[in-house]
Amino acid sequence: MRTRLTAVAATALLALGAAACSPSSSGGDDTKDAAGKTTVTVRLWDDQVAKAYEASFAEFTKKNPDITVKLNLVPYADYFTKLPLDVSSGDIDDVFWLNSSPFGALADSGALMNIDQALPDEKSGWVQAAVEQYTRNGTMWGVPALTDGRIVLYYNKDLVSKAGVDVSNLTWKPDDPSSDTFLKAAQKLTKDDSGKTADQPGFNPKKLAQYGFNAANDLQGIYYNFIGSNGGRFQADDGTFTFAEPKSAEAIQYLVDLINKYHVAPPASDTNDNGDFSRDKFIQGKMGMFESGTYNLKNVNDGAKFDWGVAPIPAGPAGRVSVVNSVIAAGYAKTPHKDATIKVLKWLGSPEGASYVGKSGAALPAVTGAQQAYYDFWKSANVDMSQFGEAGGTKTIPAPFGPKFGDGANAYSPIFKDIFAGRTPVQSGLQKAQQAANAAIK
Repeated sequence: MRTRLTAVAATALLALGAAACSPSSSGGDDTKDAAGKTTVTVRLWDDQVAKAYEASFAEFTKKNPDITVKLNLVPYADYFTKLPLDVSSGDIDDVFWLNSSPFGALADSGALMNIDQALPDEKSGWVQAAVEQYTRNGTMWGVPALTDGRIVLYYNKDLVSKAGVDVSNLTWKPDDPSSDTFLKAAQKLTKDDSGKTADQPGFNPKKLAQYGFNAANDLQGIYYNFIGSNGGRFQADDGTFTFAEPKSAEAIQYLVDLINKYHVAPPASDTNDNGDFSRDKFIQGKMGMFESGTYNLKNVNDGAKFDWGVAPIPAGPAGRVSVVNSVIAAGYAKTPHKDATIKVLKWLGSPEGASYVGKSGAALPAVTGAQQAYYDFWKSANVDMSQFGEAGGTKTIPAPFGPKFGDGANAYSPIFKDIFAGRTPVQSGLQKAQQAANAAIK
């Protein structure tokens, strides 16, 4: 799931001490080292949040001088490949981030700490949607760390102005390209190296210098929202995959056409294996519209050297429908540092502990008492946060769920890559992918 916030370049350990050790390398509950301290390791995938966590845990250690916290920063590209292997071997951190994709399987396996037992009085201070998302079989299995608002449309004000495009109320219509204002906007914002736009005669799609939009094989940023906005589904209520249904297939076809027919988005050869390609092009001033979430807000703000704004995502036949997702900090059920780990989890779920993330602007905390600091940060930067909330719409499509979603995703992902690259027809490819995914979760 793209509720990863930002991907990072390489595995790293952030200094809150020396190199992190696996919890399995220490013995006994809350075993202390020669200095009389217990070390708790925390695994995450976002470098911006990691910086905020450094400050947060420095304050935590002042209050708990017998506990040292060390951060293990793992790149998102590798995170969910390494995680199940490390959990099964016991070589996992005491606390680790989870999104919804592997959550059900890990909760059912007994690997996660029971938060209802560990922190029975804390849930009232957490975002309710996150509590519901990570409650399984009546039990809460993690501390909500971050939550996304709605997906939005970042745009380059200069490029949009020069193209004469109004991004405030774009609509896409898969069955009527002539009245599709979003497609027209994307075409006007796409240029080849001679300066011709995608709607002009002589436009050369093989030599693109500027992209209009970031259509891609991107679950959270792109295709979940288009499927929802077309009235489609990705999964049924029982967790089976339904993305080959007509409305869902129509939305995927629209996206594939943006890439391979209209050439207003980067080719899949650039984006299939690099989830940050489009973000980087936008930051470099080479893309007019970039659909993404709060997880890229700080990257855009820090990296863009031009004026940019935030608009609602384009409305489809079913309106504006966005996926909204949260991330939890899960405690390893077999940690040898249970008491210290619970203290760390409680700190992460407290307004004071989470406030460092909010006031840094790195991400929106899932602790309600820490959210105002986030909004204040971006208000001071003159960023309109309303589009991330109800101003951007109220309809949502459910985030990925089910104990074997990861198995299903592993089955459909290679086929999706071929679909977005134009190597496999959309409808037959989706049918094949859906059959493979549903077979994998049986």
